[in-house]
Amino acid sequence: MTDVDDLRFPIGRFSAPASSMPGVRAAQIQTLRLLPERLRSAVNGLNDAQLDTPYREGGWTVRQVVHHVADSHANSFMRFKHALTEDWPTIKPYDEVAWANLADSRLLPVEGSLAMIEAMHGRWVALLESLTEADFQMGYNHPERGRQNLATALALYEWHSRHHTAHITQLRQRLDW
Repeated sequence: MTDVDDLRFPIGRFSAPASSMPGVRAAQIQTLRLLPERLRSAVNGLNDAQLDTPYREGGWTVRQVVHHVADSHANSFMRFKHALTEDWPTIKPYDEVAWANLADSRLLPVEGSLAMIEAMHGRWVALLESLTEADFQMGYNHPERGRQNLATALALYEWHSRHHTAHITQLRQRLDW
């Protein structure tokens, strides 16, 4: 039997890096560049019943995971832009569970979110590649998590990309899809 924590955190929990070096950031940006292709590949060929299968008991369905990634990464992209254009702005958090339970996340085909992720990540990667070391030290205030610089936020969303893709790919493996 698979441990619930292994299913919930298939690549482990996020741990903020002690430091952020340009080479590490380049690899993190590459993960964001590849996410649209990797996520599309992860859901390729799945039918509606499979898309509506939770990746774990009590977890989101594959469909909800894909829509969540679009929602989450759209929020993060905007947070980066706020951080780059304002002095440590306080960002607005959102209830990701409530968003995942809205009709669009539960019912719509995943293609719209996959296209959104592809377009948004193209812009996000271009923005990230233009940033200086000083830019990565800029950041925002999260009402629940405190100050977060862009180097740490990048590490978080690189992890987030791999985390949710693994939810889908490991489900496919377990169920032999």
